[in-house]
Amino acid sequence: MVRINLLGCPMDVTTMNETVALITERVRRGVFTQHVVVNAAKIVNARKDSELARSIKACDLINIDGMAVVWAARILGHYVPERVAGVDLFSRLIEESAQQRFRVFLLGASDAVVSRVAEICTERYPAVDIVGYHNGYFWDDERAVVEKIKTSKAQLLFVAITSPKKENFIHRWGSELGVSFVMGVGGTFDVVAGKVRRAPVWMQKGGLEWFHRVMQEPKRMFRRYAVTNSKFIYLVWHAWLSKIIRRHAHPSSIGGVE
Repeated sequence: MVRINLLGCPMDVTTMNETVALITERVRRGVFTQHVVVNAAKIVNARKDSELARSIKACDLINIDGMAVVWAARILGHYVPERVAGVDLFSRLIEESAQQRFRVFLLGASDAVVSRVAEICTERYPAVDIVGYHNGYFWDDERAVVEKIKTSKAQLLFVAITSPKKENFIHRWGSELGVSFVMGVGGTFDVVAGKVRRAPVWMQKGGLEWFHRVMQEPKRMFRRYAVTNSKFIYLVWHAWLSKIIRRHAHPSSIGGVE
């Protein structure tokens, strides 16, 4: 696994299968792993949100989620074989947990959604051990929820809360959660529960999942994606231009632009 730096954000170059194998091996050994996925919006927001940036940099494993980030990395000279989408990684890890008899805790979304996700996971993988779940509205007493997770003796914790709340929560409480692996999964629970439809595969591969989200929730998502996507494109263009200028100024220099 190789860690690169793209636009000031660290991230690991790895495939889905490599990621699942690495996490499984660390959970077996009881080695704590703080995990995060990054996309264009998160990279842009981390540049102005120092707490989010620290939360990302503190992670042991940083997967590249968005196709825009994959393309940007390739344009700037990094080898990235594929994206590791958070929603897909969640499904793979639930399947792996059923096979390995790992204990799982689900945190986030509404009571109805998180309970439905627990039901669906159990229906799909009868051997999976969901040792507890809790909604994502607990900010008046975070410690009580942390204690609930720790008491459950869960090994894997999935946190379905919006960014940057989930990253900062994980970073703030990581060592006290008592788990071997913790991952922020954003809106994954809504997708699994059927509340939100995921984009068709062709849109996923074409980097258009953001557009699919906008079509489903235009009032909430349009400005968010319009702003962050535009800023991300500008940052990549600026980094690429700087790389070209340096290459012409120093023809013998080697290496990508961070």
